[in-house]
Amino acid sequence: MRRQFTYRFAAATASVAASLLLASCVNHQAAAPADSSANQSAAQPGLVQTEFNRNFSTYFQRIASDEMQGRAPATQGEENTVRYLEQQFARIGLTPYKDGSYRQPVPVMQIDPVKVSALTLSTDAGVKRSLTYKTDMMAWSTRMQKQIDVADSEVVFVGYGIVAPEYNWNDYAGLDVKGKTVVILVNDPGYATQDPALFTGNAMTYYGRWTYKYEEAARQGAAMALIVHETDAASYGWNVVAGTSPIRFELAAEHKNMHKAQVEGWLSLQAAEQLFAQNGTSLAKLRQQALSKDFQPIRFKQRASISISNNLRQLTSNNVIGYIEGTEQPDEAVIYMAHWDHFGLDFSRPDDKIFNGAQDNAGGVAALLALAEQFKAGPAPKRSVAFLAVTVEERGLLGSAWYANNPLFELNKTVAGINMDVINVYGPMRDVMVFGYGSSELEPVLSRYAKAQNRYIAPEPTPQDGFYYRSDHFNLAKKGVPMLYARGGIDSVEHGKDWGLKQRRRYVSDYYHKVTDEFDPAWDLRGAQQDLFLYFQVGNELANNQSWPNWLQGKEFKAVRDKSLSSKQ
Repeated sequence: MRRQFTYRFAAATASVAASLLLASCVNHQAAAPADSSANQSAAQPGLVQTEFNRNFSTYFQRIASDEMQGRAPATQGEENTVRYLEQQFARIGLTPYKDGSYRQPVPVMQIDPVKVSALTLSTDAGVKRSLTYKTDMMAWSTRMQKQIDVADSEVVFVGYGIVAPEYNWNDYAGLDVKGKTVVILVNDPGYATQDPALFTGNAMTYYGRWTYKYEEAARQGAAMALIVHETDAASYGWNVVAGTSPIRFELAAEHKNMHKAQVEGWLSLQAAEQLFAQNGTSLAKLRQQALSKDFQPIRFKQRASISISNNLRQLTSNNVIGYIEGTEQPDEAVIYMAHWDHFGLDFSRPDDKIFNGAQDNAGGVAALLALAEQFKAGPAPKRSVAFLAVTVEERGLLGSAWYANNPLFELNKTVAGINMDVINVYGPMRDVMVFGYGSSELEPVLSRYAKAQNRYIAPEPTPQDGFYYRSDHFNLAKKGVPMLYARGGIDSVEHGKDWGLKQRRRYVSDYYHKVTDEFDPAWDLRGAQQDLFLYFQVGNELANNQSWPNWLQGKEFKAVRDKSLSSKQ
């Protein structure tokens, strides 16, 4: 639907200086932010840039509305959402992704484990123990097969299951685990010791994520990979592991994920402790041993067996992609991204059946539209700027993974990206919370613009939770593209840090992935508007200069980026 716009950027150069002076380079015409000086608060004289785009709230409310039916992939809710985004991209004037269409089809396989046997652990001495599904263990397969059977697989404890050359760490050194079952500790040695000199201390690295551990076990040829669940180290309880839907979604592929382990899963803490005790040791003792670079994997006396029966269903969802072509380097691009999908409808609920997903992530998609509108209204950038609304984030970051494997712009010519997942709705914040703080050369650029707003950048409050590895930007980061994931934090201008932290915790406990996550007209979106200025300013600078930001020395993705840039023509 077509809307009227109130403001527009004046014709100005697209230089870095113009970006720095963005707040003053506006006039009262169509389609852009109001003069930030007009938004100064008498009560808050330091508060600037609180109105980036007056349409942001309208986009936010519409995308979170019941009309979108919870935005589940491959449903009528998807069609309603995608059609709306297409209409907005076209109205704004973005160039379509391909052949006149904004849609990038994403083939997805739904894997529904309809029957999971007990996990049997047996010894040559005839001792047999059965672990119960969901009580003692969780298990599934991401292979696209109807029947999965692992029989009499030797069990090996491999510590943290990490191979990290930049940390001179290899838990699989000299070990052949082909066809075996590996038992792995969650998180990484830095978290376990809180030693900042070991990995990154309290802050989780990529190597601490459970997804990495399954990937590495598969690379090593393991038949089954089981992670020991510990609530603090995982950042969530066993109820999250066992209580969520067991259905898996994977990108459909001809090889049917046969490169992955046959079975992935978790052991409850109690089940793991019993397993260790049966091998004459303990979790505490083995964890301590695993903290050494000289750790040697331990072969247990048990052999593991399990069977899983799957139903398979192939689906197609869509990323929605538009871009503004650069005037000088059109093959080089800066990317903005946000996932449009959520959990759809739950007809078993007697009251509210719609997962509206307002904060997660209608706000991020609204930000995408506001930014696209802003770029299109101003001077054309020298480099291309792409806007990606990606799908199937909630079920495994699949839309962004598909884009990373099938990019519109070659990844070695993708300058950097900004991901927007959950927008601040609690008013102006002094801090800009950076997930994965201290990772890339994008952060000093962000910090410069934050200071102009009388703000500062800071790490996320819980870096041990590894949120940087849990949203869509991660799929591009893994391929070397520097990705910024940041938003207004917890240091509320009006209420202070304790209040801000309370709002964050309340969101997680009362709204995150619940039907209660609905748009609230009473939200204070001034802080989100400030964040939009930052997103624009960082991206605008990169789109109009010749820099190629990189990861900082020692970070997990720097080697990939270096190799990628070396092949750039």
